Amino acid sequence: MKNQPNRLLRRSRILKLLRSGGAATCFKSNLSDPRVIEIAAMSGVDSVWLCNEHVPSTWTMIENQIRAAKLYDVDTLVRVEKGSYSDYVKPFEADATGILVPHVTTAEEARQTVKWTRFKPVGSRAMDGGNADGKFCALGVDDYIANNLRERIIVMQIESPEALENLDEILAVPGFDLVCFGPADFAHLSGLPGRTDDARVVAARRLVARRAQAHGKFAMAAGSSVSGAALQQEGHRLITLGADVVGLGNYVRGKVAEFHAAPARKPAKKRRR
Repeated sequence: MKNQPNRLLRRSRILKLLRSGGAATCFKSNLSDPRVIEIAAMSGVDSVWLCNEHVPSTWTMIENQIRAAKLYDVDTLVRVEKGSYSDYVKPFEADATGILVPHVTTAEEARQTVKWTRFKPVGSRAMDGGNADGKFCALGVDDYIANNLRERIIVMQIESPEALENLDEILAVPGFDLVCFGPADFAHLSGLPGRTDDARVVAARRLVARRAQAHGKFAMAAGSSVSGAALQQEGHRLITLGADVVGLGNYVRGKVAEFHAAPARKPAKKRRR
């Protein structure tokens, strides 16, 4: 790969906003159609959350969703399958802005993730450059490495009481940017299934945001019914606004209710000739 001007690179919208003291928005997609991502990106969201943990998307589907977001200069975060080096690095090679790593419970897991996905001197990610993030070998090596270290995002998800106990050790690991509290899994694993508004879950969410700030990292809020303004007051800087399946379901249910609420119209009587 010969060194080329960095005109091929794009900066992360999320990191640009967060590093300047602002907040960023994220929209979660469970559907695999890139047109959903394009609609969300057209609407003005800063980033889209794609899921490979719970959704049976193929890598080609994920890559097309990433491509749709890039049409509007929107970041993509891929929640990876809990697995191997390849599971974690492929989203980056498809040109995703970042990954969310689910169910991180120890500092060692966080260190391993950084090692797999950051180039030296931070980690020891393998060098390729022949995929979308390396502009298919058109991007210079120095720019490729610099972009990985500065503009690519790693999010560690805190989703259990065990992870909360190890929170400060996890946050002390260098090389990643954000931490995301998962209220649904945390409530479930705390013996409070579905009770994301329970005081113990709320306290954990607020603790994650405070400790992230103390360690110089950013906090992301996911799957919460709390307003964006309230979450920002707690210290969260990347706010998930909603999800496609929720929005679509609400829209259809609303249309069905609207139809049944309207008075039935009697068919017009035919005139006799």
